[in-house]
Amino acid sequence: MDLFTMSMEDNLSKNAPLADKMRPRTIEEFVGQKHLLGKDKFLNRSIKADRITSMILYGPPGTGKTTLAMIIANTTNMRFKKLSAVTSGVKDIRAITHDAEENLKLYNKRTILFIDEIHRFNKSQQDALLPFVERGILILIGATTENPYFEVNKALLSRVMVLTLESLSRADLLELVNRALKDKERGLGDYNIELDNDAIDYLLTIAEGDGRIILNSLEIGVLSTEENSEGIRDIDLDTMKESILVKTAKYDKGGDEHYDTASAFIKSMRGSDPDASLYWLAKMINAGEDPKFIARRIIISASEDVGNADPHALMVANAAFDAVMNIGMPEGRIVLAQAALYIATAPKSNASYKGIDKALDDIRNDKIGEIPLHLKDTHYKGPSKLEHGKGYKYPHNYKKGFVDQEYLPENKKLSKYYTPTENGYEKRIKDRLNRLNDDL
Repeated sequence: MDLFTMSMEDNLSKNAPLADKMRPRTIEEFVGQKHLLGKDKFLNRSIKADRITSMILYGPPGTGKTTLAMIIANTTNMRFKKLSAVTSGVKDIRAITHDAEENLKLYNKRTILFIDEIHRFNKSQQDALLPFVERGILILIGATTENPYFEVNKALLSRVMVLTLESLSRADLLELVNRALKDKERGLGDYNIELDNDAIDYLLTIAEGDGRIILNSLEIGVLSTEENSEGIRDIDLDTMKESILVKTAKYDKGGDEHYDTASAFIKSMRGSDPDASLYWLAKMINAGEDPKFIARRIIISASEDVGNADPHALMVANAAFDAVMNIGMPEGRIVLAQAALYIATAPKSNASYKGIDKALDDIRNDKIGEIPLHLKDTHYKGPSKLEHGKGYKYPHNYKKGFVDQEYLPENKKLSKYYTPTENGYEKRIKDRLNRLNDDL
């Protein structure tokens, strides 16, 4: 390392964000993830025994994925290499795998390769790792905020353990704050700081389980506050709010938050909870979700969860889609809210959804029966020679427009697919069907 590089590294170290300065160096310093690192837990034992296996650390930002990899690097006797999936390619992987193979041959020393944001590697990059992970030449540690079961190919996934890291609890976040305030070597211990309870509560709330956010937000609040006449940096709620530009909801339109939020929205409408429906709708709108995507989810729920318990639900949902397409956002939020609330407060029935899936299951997995002759088409020359349509009873020629007649194939004549519920308008459908059958 030349003098200029040494100077740059020293400058970066001195001016690093508080979260980097306070990064835990040992398992004992690590905060959170007790299910993995608590006493006698798997990862704790593996690190201390220097018996690391290939793994993918999956969890939200600021939960300690990179820190955990660095702790392993500082603890193990293996060689440690690091790549970022953002800046690295197949060429970089091949260089490291070749080096790892040579070191194992010559010095009997294995290599740990840490890949940050492994979900950004494409299939060919992941495939380049596969033989070396499979043979044990490399111990792979990947870190990702995206669901690895979607983003990592199955061949590689089958050769690693997926360890899920959880968002830090309020108690974990408070411990990080207290450590930073007391630590004179790496933290803010040299400052005379008074944080009022409201400011602390706001910090814990805005961090949303992210240790990086809470430490860096705390640092901005402290460094941007002047000392009073007594030499104290007094930080109240207003000061803390002014130190943070914006609270952004965690949301990635291509990742887990997108699907999980949409799922919560749909399940809230299905569960007839209008307040929760509006809350998750607001989260999607605030994150810039495509309003067409939201409107489509409402249409699906109108049929899947409301169905014939209130046939107007589908009309409302369709009208909402058209209205949003016509007026756009932000006014479209009102239309989406109206439609979502209609679905949430409507009587519920999934009889249509269950009925079609049951019928499809029969079609796909059982013999498809012959169409009865009396139901076959007669709109062409010569059907009478084939007896097509013979014996068909035209329902409108009978009282109430109904006549007893078999419409299913012979092998399915006793099958039942649609079972109306007692909910909303569907009860009237059920009663009508019962009356027709009672008159037979």
